[in-house]
Amino acid sequence: MTETPKPVLITGATRGLGAALAEALAPGRHIVAVGRTTGALEELDDRIRAAGGQATLAPMDVTVPEAMQQLCRSIHDRWGGLDMWVHTAIHAGPLAPTPHLADKDLDRSIAVNLRATARLVSYVAPLLGLTGRAVFFDDPRGGEKFFGHYGTTKAAQMALVRSWQAETAKTGPVVRILEPRPMPTATRARFYPGESRDGLADIHAEAARLLPEILG
Repeated sequence: MTETPKPVLITGATRGLGAALAEALAPGRHIVAVGRTTGALEELDDRIRAAGGQATLAPMDVTVPEAMQQLCRSIHDRWGGLDMWVHTAIHAGPLAPTPHLADKDLDRSIAVNLRATARLVSYVAPLLGLTGRAVFFDDPRGGEKFFGHYGTTKAAQMALVRSWQAETAKTGPVVRILEPRPMPTATRARFYPGESRDGLADIHAEAARLLPEILG
């Protein structure tokens, strides 16, 4: 009997690089797509199905522990684990001078960018076992002016991931950290309003460029 391939979990799959990677990875793989916007997930599902792929949609917030626990339990019960986890969920807190960082924005940035990532690592690691892989995306803007909300929590997220990467280097799962080129995403538009899109990498082209590094 042929063993059913384990799926790919993508957290933050509603738009941007997460959605593009879901489409790029879909051929030959089942995608479990997590995001907060049901309509965007349904549109992603239409594109994946049109290309001959399959997806399971999980419209939920990664900061809700009970939802993530239930999702991971369902993945275990249905497939027995994961082949890969691609984490692109991020909160782009508003730009602000450091003395004026708002508590609510900093709290949300910590909740999404750091605390949810830490929880997900603990939930997803058993599903990946020793042979799966987890993929994260770095952003060097930590320490730039006005990026206190985002830069601080993104840098903390990367520190956490690098610790996990070092801990699993000899045992697995494989933990990869990639740095995408600047793309015309909603996050970038929020950080750089009015910026010309000329010179920014096409999101789908960037997903295709990153794919060999993700799978290699």
